[in-house]
Amino acid sequence: MRTVPFIRLPHGAAIGHEAPCFVIAEIGNNHQGDLDIARAMVRSAAEAGADAVKFQKRDNAALFTREGLDAPYTGPNSFGPTYGEHRRALELDFEQLEQLKRQAEALGMVFFASAWDMPSLDGLAAMGVELFKVASADLVNVPMLRRIAALGRPVLLSTGMSTLAEIDLAVNELDRSRTVLLHCNSSYPCPPEETAIPVMNRLRTRYGLPVGYSGHEGGIAPSLAAVAHGACVVERHFTLDRTMRGTDHTASLDPAEFAHLVLMIRETEAALRITDKRVFEAEARCAAKLRKSIVAARNLTAGTMLTESDITVRCPGTGISPAAWDEVIGRVLVRDIAADGQLAWDAMLAKQPLRAAAE
Repeated sequence: MRTVPFIRLPHGAAIGHEAPCFVIAEIGNNHQGDLDIARAMVRSAAEAGADAVKFQKRDNAALFTREGLDAPYTGPNSFGPTYGEHRRALELDFEQLEQLKRQAEALGMVFFASAWDMPSLDGLAAMGVELFKVASADLVNVPMLRRIAALGRPVLLSTGMSTLAEIDLAVNELDRSRTVLLHCNSSYPCPPEETAIPVMNRLRTRYGLPVGYSGHEGGIAPSLAAVAHGACVVERHFTLDRTMRGTDHTASLDPAEFAHLVLMIRETEAALRITDKRVFEAEARCAAKLRKSIVAARNLTAGTMLTESDITVRCPGTGISPAAWDEVIGRVLVRDIAADGQLAWDAMLAKQPLRAAAE
């Protein structure tokens, strides 16, 4: 199976294992349906170092049954007495999303959204978003997958609450050359022991696609573990304040936490960049100070054939390394060496081959 190294977005950004980790601030509906809050979140995400901001778009009439819309919804996170009114209160229209798209792009970020239904998908396509996100809930939504594939744009496919067989189905419906998989556990918040980060390696091997991570944990450790396992994308829910009303805020990062995550991701990437064992310049300086050299154990005179009692090892490591101990034993000095003096190769005669010595 040919491996897809990365995909390139229309405006030039790259997502894949040959590009820096693409960090997404998932704003979702954490704006509470307020455009001013959404603007503030886009600005804060840019300041925190996000590469992209992601929203969610729903056409409630197309998404829910009438019974679902009319169902009572009166819990502490409700924004309306029925589920339909609750969802309407959290929704931004396309004109507002257009404003946020212009703002995000002016700040150097990619803007995109998860479409939860066909009208929302068509509206986002008409907006000219560079990237589509298939939410875990729609991984088995064959009609939507086919519509997305027909649009011919890059796709992030979230794999929460999915079996491998279901992922097989989705990958087969999409254009492999434009698809990135996101390993995900759809629990909110997800306990660290259920994040199953090594599954990313299995997805990468099975599908030959770039693999990222969409995290819902409370902290940042699993996200960094994902980067260490080669995540080309990290997506985390983003909020201005985790105490705000709403179901996603508790599994979100605030601006300071998100900025810390971005910093840690970049440091993790730097730590993974070099794959060959080498001695770095700073290490060489350290070795010169802390390693040891072969020195005279006492005053030695020219003509001495060196034995183990004649030499010892002491800092600094600027002379002959103790690694050459056996090579030094048996050599004859050609000049005097004072006690603690470092031995040098030009202060000793080369060893004679055993056969020559016997002759």
